[in-house]
Amino acid sequence: MSDAALHALARAAGLSIDWRDAFDSPRTVAPDTLRRVLGTLGLPAGSDAEIAESQARLREEQAETRLPALVVADAGGRWTAPPGSRRWRVTAEDGSALGEGRVGEDGRIPVPGQVGYHRLALDEAETTLAVAPARAYGIDEAAGAGARLAGIAAQLYSLRREGDGGVGDFTALAQLVRAAARHGIDAAAISPVHAMFAAAPERFSPYSPSSRLFYNWLHVDPAEVFGADALAGLDLDAAEREALAAREHVDWPRVARHRRALLAALFERIDRFPSARDAFVRWRAQAGEPLARHARFEALQAHFAARDGEVRGWQGWDADFRSPESAAVAGFADAHAHEVAFHAWLQYLAHRGLEAGQRAARDAGMRLGLIADLAVGSDPGGSQAWSHGDEMLQGVSVGAPPDMLNAQGQDWGLTTFSPRGLRASGFAGFRAMLRAAFAHAGGARIDHILGLKRLWLIPHGAGATEGAYLDYPFDDLCRLIALESHLHRAVVIGEDLGTIPEGFGDQLAERGILGIRVLWFERERDGGFRAPARWSRRAMATTTTHDLPSASGWWRGRDIEHRQALGLCDDAGAELRERERDARRLWEAMLAAGTAEGPPPPEWDGHPVARAAAATIGATPAPLAVLPLEDVLGLTEQPNLPGPTDEGHPNWRRRLPVHVDTLFEVPIAHDTLDALTARRRD
Repeated sequence: MSDAALHALARAAGLSIDWRDAFDSPRTVAPDTLRRVLGTLGLPAGSDAEIAESQARLREEQAETRLPALVVADAGGRWTAPPGSRRWRVTAEDGSALGEGRVGEDGRIPVPGQVGYHRLALDEAETTLAVAPARAYGIDEAAGAGARLAGIAAQLYSLRREGDGGVGDFTALAQLVRAAARHGIDAAAISPVHAMFAAAPERFSPYSPSSRLFYNWLHVDPAEVFGADALAGLDLDAAEREALAAREHVDWPRVARHRRALLAALFERIDRFPSARDAFVRWRAQAGEPLARHARFEALQAHFAARDGEVRGWQGWDADFRSPESAAVAGFADAHAHEVAFHAWLQYLAHRGLEAGQRAARDAGMRLGLIADLAVGSDPGGSQAWSHGDEMLQGVSVGAPPDMLNAQGQDWGLTTFSPRGLRASGFAGFRAMLRAAFAHAGGARIDHILGLKRLWLIPHGAGATEGAYLDYPFDDLCRLIALESHLHRAVVIGEDLGTIPEGFGDQLAERGILGIRVLWFERERDGGFRAPARWSRRAMATTTTHDLPSASGWWRGRDIEHRQALGLCDDAGAELRERERDARRLWEAMLAAGTAEGPPPPEWDGHPVARAAAATIGATPAPLAVLPLEDVLGLTEQPNLPGPTDEGHPNWRRRLPVHVDTLFEVPIAHDTLDALTARRRD
């Protein structure tokens, strides 16, 4: 078998054969890995004959001899038409003409300056034309030129309020944003609210969802469905609700059982509330086939779990049910119409709850409101991979090669879009995902935004080091982000932390996508901490992220202690000594910047550290400075400790120690928010 032919096919498919790791050492992907990854891309490469057939298929797809399912272009630019095209015409959604004429001698046609989705006709063929603005909607447009906004970040599940039943919900979110707005806060970034697994509430990481097209109904407040009076007679176990609410950590399985029982009982009474029922029926019809598939998935997974005694991804279901278009699935949906309707209704309630949260933020005066969080992928056995299989990668996981933080590499156990599937579908799933994120928010944070350019793919069963980078249509994806951002009047933030290619940040900035800068990582060449005035104007500033220690936790070395206890730290003593040195250097830098005062506080006192950290990010030129609630309250623990810590650290389960209606009355919260917002006004 010819390695040269294999390499040619791999390059044509967008795979990088040669690449450089985080230590700048050259690496080459093994032929067997290339064959396995190509096979998952629908390009068999097990023999010379298969390679030739796959090459021919790719050449046909890439020849651009016919109109694609979606043309993506920059407003006012030019687009190259398929060979032989003679005349073109562009029509807006409202039917108005945006231009027509003959295709130029160079084969190119002018792109209208009006952004949006239009109809492009070339001779007798038609397609959709997505015309993108040069840049995404920005904070200058949302709040005025030169605006420097202050925001908070919240793990939604962590919020507490009276009667919440053990998990943060959309009612608590509305209370939070109203209170924050009174303190000069213009944005509230929240943890992902993607749809999880109704049949498997023990799978609760918000970054490993079932679908990024729908929402997590566990954040629905049952009292908001038909009103508190309707709920009063249905609380099946008030003692359980109170016990769950009192817990320090979210007990996801118990919360799910209790909340589902309440919502199911309310659904049985929906006919008593005809206006609410009719609103749901209209919404369900508008949501169409994507919602229908998601609801069927939820019902099917519960059905097979009850039959088999375990929850499986769709790959483990009976063969007749592994395609959403099968007769078996249609028959099941008919026979279980009530259950399917219930899952559709749960999505309706989640949609309403999130919508109410954003409305509360804007009504309270926030200039952005909610900032949604968009996970890098979804579970390969989940709803999105089942419902839209032609668009998704199968047989590989998304991850990361070895780097300075993880010598073994990472396998995130997620799937995402296939580049070939994206083009074939006209980027339908990607656009739907963006719309779900932007629908009820003033912005969106895109996790691991480098994945728009390339992703490390690991064949199932292989180690995380045995992967390959796959290129994505970065320019078209950025154009669609900019377009959807303008249509929804929402800003875009890209999580660009870690090892990124040189120039990648400039590419994001050119498209108006903000990066992220974190206090602990802002260093000068000599290792000292960067003065706030020298931070980037093209990125959001923050003290920390959900995967990193809080200000108080960093100061104490709490993250190092956790990793030592879990056996994830080779030399905790050396790390703690280095942290002590860094803590002194950070305090000196904050003193020099005027954001801290006095001697360094003792290890146990996180209050002055949190206040100084808040003032430091507030003093930066960043257009948005975001303070996580853990640092608003000076808490020591972080929401998530990356690594194999499920049993040793309560990832994605910690709840705040105070209720949202009194959160900002806590003295330290008043101090940290004032330190942040005062610097934003300077």
